Amino acid sequence: MVPVSIQVRQALSKLVLPVLLLMSVGIIIAGQADRPLADKARMRVADVLAPLWSLLSRTQTDSERLVHGLKEARNLAEENHRLSAENANLRRWYEVAVSLARENDTLKTELHWVPEPTPAFVTGRVVADSGGIYARAVLLVAGTSSGVQTGNIALAANGLAGRVTEVGAHAARILLINDIASRLPVELESSHAAAIMAGDNSPLPRLLYYSQDTRPIEGERVVTSDQAGAFPSGIPIGNVHYLHPGQPVVQPFARLDRLTMLRVFDFGQSEIEPPEAPGHVPLTRPHRALTLPFKTLLGPGQEG
Repeated sequence: MVPVSIQVRQALSKLVLPVLLLMSVGIIIAGQADRPLADKARMRVADVLAPLWSLLSRTQTDSERLVHGLKEARNLAEENHRLSAENANLRRWYEVAVSLARENDTLKTELHWVPEPTPAFVTGRVVADSGGIYARAVLLVAGTSSGVQTGNIALAANGLAGRVTEVGAHAARILLINDIASRLPVELESSHAAAIMAGDNSPLPRLLYYSQDTRPIEGERVVTSDQAGAFPSGIPIGNVHYLHPGQPVVQPFARLDRLTMLRVFDFGQSEIEPPEAPGHVPLTRPHRALTLPFKTLLGPGQEG
């Protein structure tokens, strides 16, 4: 190696940039003067550098995969630890559920419990409701040909969605619980209070007409009540939430804005008829008396 003084090195370093600029200008001029030759030279340079670029790209891809794999391994370790803890917790709850189920079966056997009939249901696809008088309603691709009837209960995967109000041969209109025309009796599980859940076309139906002595509790579950005879009791609806003090609403379990499939149940509420009490007078009899002649109603000696 030839020794070079510091002054020479400094001079050469100052000449590097001008020389590179001159070379660039010269290459540009040569390329414009003889374009086929410039294209051929550029392609030869690309052919020479192609393996190098491929190697660099492959190395970068492999590095990214390695980093991604390490991150995934760390995430998998954390996920495995979390799932193990959840599995242990679920195993404990499973044992509790099995014990309670056995105890429940034993008590039902001792009490000679009469089980309720299993409701029939059909499942259909939900389509958007382009017509009708309701603001919050959907159409179900299932009608009378599938056994759907007016008054059937529509359930989503997580809870109550609505009720069938109109039905055709192959489609049914379901009024959702958040429509302004929806009113249904509900029960608050923790406070054991009765209330009316009223829709107002917003995502959160309101709670009305509850007892002032037992106000709804934040977060407690809301289920259907059988007071009006239209709904069976115990169908989950949602949780209580206070938007403002004194204004409780219900956060539905069902995603009413993203319904894709619904199950329509026939609980047979209209088929349950109470027996007539002894001495019960039908309401139609007084109306029949009005058809008698006026003289008969007055009686003898009272004609005027």
